[in-house]
Formats: sequence, C-alpha cells, structure tokens
Amino acid sequence: MKNCYINGIGTIGIQHPDYKLLEQEPQALFARNQAQHPVYKELIPAASLRRMATGVKMGCYAAQLALQEAQQPALDAIICGTGQGCLQDSEKFLTAMIAQDEEYLTPTSFIQSTHNTVAAQIALQLQCHAYNFTYVQGGSSFESALFDGLNQLNYSNAQHILVGGVDEHAPQFDDLYTLAGNYKAEDEAVDFKNPTQGGVAQGEGANFFLLSQEQQANSYAQLLDVWLFNQPQRSIATEIMQFLSLNNLQSKDIDVLMLGYNADASQQAYFDAMAACFPETAIAYYQHISGSYDTASAYGLAAAAQVLKAQQFPAHLSYNSIKPNRLKTILLINQSRGTDYSFVLLTAC
Repeated sequence: MKNCYINGIGTIGIQHPDYKLLEQEPQALFARNQAQHPVYKELIPAASLRRMATGVKMGCYAAQLALQEAQQPALDAIICGTGQGCLQDSEKFLTAMIAQDEEYLTPTSFIQSTHNTVAAQIALQLQCHAYNFTYVQGGSSFESALFDGLNQLNYSNAQHILVGGVDEHAPQFDDLYTLAGNYKAEDEAVDFKNPTQGGVAQGEGANFFLLSQEQQANSYAQLLDVWLFNQPQRSIATEIMQFLSLNNLQSKDIDVLMLGYNADASQQAYFDAMAACFPETAIAYYQHISGSYDTASAYGLAAAAQVLKAQQFPAHLSYNSIKPNRLKTILLINQSRGTDYSFVLLTAC
C-alpha cells in the first residue's frame, strides 16, 4: 500500500468564513443553518459566479482553498461526493416549468442541476482533463469518493487527487424532509448530548482535500484506510474490531474516536453503541459545528486532520469527559439512520 497524505484542506460551512476550529468556540446552531459565504470572487471569476448555485460556489471555492494550501499541484483526479446534488437549480427548473406551463423553458437550470455539476465546474475552472467522478451514495457519498481517491493513489499512477463533499439547502426540498421527520422543525430545540426529539439540525457546506503520495512540510495527516458497508452483518462492535484488526490495531490504540452525533433522538443509540466499544477513549463530535447534511462527515475529517496536525484537542470537540493522552491515531465512524456506515482511519504524520 502506498502512503496517502492530506496536504491541503478547503472548508466552507455554517460558521463564519474566518472561524478557527482550534482557537474559537463555534456559534450555536438552530434547527436550520445557512452557510456563511466568503467573498467568492477572490477565487472564482465573476462571470462564472452569476451562473452558479450555492453548492457549486461552495465546492469550487473550497477546492481552490485546498489546492492553494497544497501549492497547486497538477491533479490526476477530481472526485466529489454529494448526497442531494444541486437541488437549488432543480427547484428553479421545476418552478419555471410549472409557472410557464412547460413552455419557453431555458435549459440552463436543468443542465446545472445534475449531481456532477460541482466536479465538472472545478475541472472547467482548472482546465483539468483528468479522471472526474461524482458519487451519490446517501450518507456515505463522501466516504465513497474518499475510498475511490485512496484506491486511485494505491493502484494507479496518480500522484495528487482532489476529493470533496458538498451539499446545499433547497427550501422546497427542506420542507418535504421536515415533514418526513428527517429535519427538525424551525422551532424545535437542538441538543447534541441529550436529544429528546427526532430530526437533525440541518446545515450545508463544502469540504475538499488534496490527497498526495508525498508528504509535505505542511501535511495535515496520513490517511490509512477507508471502509464502507451498508449494515453490520453481525454487530457494530464486531465490524469495528474486524476493521481495527485488519490495520493491526486494538481499541486502546485509538486516541480519539470521532462520531457524527447529530441531535436526532432516533439515531442517538447508534452512536452510543459505537462509543461503548471504546470505554476509555476520548470521544469527539463535530456536527454541532457543521450542522447535519449527507456529506457533513467530510467536515469531521477536516476537524480530525487539523487536530492531528496541530496536536491540539479543543474542549468544544470533546463529547465525553475523557482527555486523550496523545494525538496520534483518530478513527472516524459515520452512519446515516442505521445504514451507510463508514470507517476512516487517520494517523499523525
């Protein structure tokens, strides 16, 4: 297996664009949380911005941030994960179809509503003709992209790969998901440690990573392994121990376990079952900072990588009372409504 290093990270989310994870307390979340947008024209041409929906803007900007940190290497692949795609343009096209009685429709919104728009726009901005792929796999969309990126480094001649996850708000779809009980209603309380109501605290964002075979002076962490499955064949504890065994690790070797606690009372038991497998390990969480969306786990990876690089574990990431004795190995576990599980293993450089 070849080495895989995270050499650049770009993040846009519901916190202020200047928010520093390791230095500042996050803003409190509401049931619905909108992204705090940077000045996009700093990195994206103004002519292109006018035609971009929120998710495309966030994705292109976050990708540019990751590339800048990694000193702009030539890319061998652009791989993106998205759970919902470009819903804003989908809504715009469907609304126009109804309002205009299916006549005199412009195809622009339809063309830009496809799920692979973000990866395609990044490639157009960079004039990159390399491998370009988008994964739409629900709650494991980002991990599917990350798994592909790791395989591209290991089994092809790829040297530098851009991998990311992006999802955006769309008002009409948000209302439907709220009616279905997936999202919290706007007046519902948000409690990540002792939730009493169903539904997640919705967010949106884009998180991109530059993966490379070569370690740099500013590398964040080394990505060791990614594992995905739909549901545990036996129990989540068995799956975790099997994964650790494959990587020659035991539970005591995990310094921080990062889980996607999402303030949804109906999903709390899944995360508690995972935490129970590591009774002496520091537990971290991140969706109280990012909000919840299908690719929010990408923010979890960004947070874990920053912790390993800086060797700091801020109190606002801590879910339990245990403090890590060292910051060498972090395991991220994600799940979505009892399915779409993923394990991501990181170690300090």
